[in-house]
Amino acid sequence: MTETEGMNAKQKLGYYTQKFYDDAMAAHDKGEFVCWSSSIAPSEFFRAMGIHIVYPENHAAAVGAKHGALEILELAERKGYTMDNCSYSRINLAYMDLLVEEKVTGKTPEALAKLDELKIPRIPLPDIIIMCNNICEVLLKWYENLAVTLKVPYIIIDVPYVHQWPIPQHSIDYVEAQFKRAIKQIEDLCGRPFDYENFIKVQEQTQRSIAAWDKAMGMASVVPSPLNGFDIFNFMALIVCARSDYASEDTFTTLAQELQEKADAGIDAFKGGEKTRIAWEGIAVWPYLSHTYKALKALGTNMVGSTYPSAWSIHYEPGDLKAMAAGYIGCYYNTSLERRVDVLGGVMENTKCTGILYHNNRSCKNMAVMNVEMAEMIRERTKTPFASFDGDQTDPRNFSEAQFDTRVEALSEVMEQNMANAENQNA
Repeated sequence: MTETEGMNAKQKLGYYTQKFYDDAMAAHDKGEFVCWSSSIAPSEFFRAMGIHIVYPENHAAAVGAKHGALEILELAERKGYTMDNCSYSRINLAYMDLLVEEKVTGKTPEALAKLDELKIPRIPLPDIIIMCNNICEVLLKWYENLAVTLKVPYIIIDVPYVHQWPIPQHSIDYVEAQFKRAIKQIEDLCGRPFDYENFIKVQEQTQRSIAAWDKAMGMASVVPSPLNGFDIFNFMALIVCARSDYASEDTFTTLAQELQEKADAGIDAFKGGEKTRIAWEGIAVWPYLSHTYKALKALGTNMVGSTYPSAWSIHYEPGDLKAMAAGYIGCYYNTSLERRVDVLGGVMENTKCTGILYHNNRSCKNMAVMNVEMAEMIRERTKTPFASFDGDQTDPRNFSEAQFDTRVEALSEVMEQNMANAENQNA
């Protein structure tokens, strides 16, 4: 009997997410190595050597979702970090300072105690840091700041921007060489040879987890969809922090089975209330996750299309380091405008979206900078309307409920009118 036997997917998500944080704290307390990692960095190397991994971006999102961001952001700003910086980075840098203060003084700072009261999981200070800049360049200086302040080793995986597709061989060779250097750095930290045998096992587990993730997320293409798109945001926690672990395979396999059963029974996420289907381009607004979901559901609009799932669908043949390098290079957010349009357009077509909503995220310039051009190109390709709203992934000061509601109501009206026109033409 396994520890999760009898649990549904949501219960497994909660169990494994908490276990992930508990295990990292326990490892730290026992003197085992802990790594802080950017969200799409090669976790396989660390898992192969038994190093526990924590993801500052994932943790910052949790702080935002549990409404603990504002005081921490203000603390970061008082320390000199500008509001123009990514709110994930400001939360994490301030959180690091709070952990250091607690370690030095032996007393829990008030701001940290408030996060504890919100039941936001603790993360331990790291022994090593890895950054892969396939999402954005902000990570480079953010994680360097962490490493310099904490005086811990810093592994950089510098990923070339993909201006053309397929990925050029010289880019693959460049990243493969950095993978080999990272292995050497991990060997130096651990004081023992790299465990290549276990590395293959970890890669195989990663691919099984990703396959289960793809299958579950693929259920969004069913019309009407048994998958509410905001569940994508919630279940992302595991594909980010545990894609190299059995926890992800277990949870997503169960989720895919549940969704298939609902589809077979004709049960959709809105219980018959799905009127329109949209894609959401960009990160969730974590402090307002409930509001954005309820505003769309009230209109009968299901968010089924997202480029998010594929960002962590890093496919390769275990044992092939070049293929693994290509997987980490080809992240959606590291590709050209044309490639993004091709991927997003494919998502919309596959999930039968009747419109799209763009999050103009103040924090994430890399994701939002192409929104205007993408919107026009996607509209030309898919013939569907779009709307955009201003927001932020974790800073609640940069989002207006009224603006969001107005924008999605207007989008809903256009989508419904387009559907009515199409029905009249086919009558």
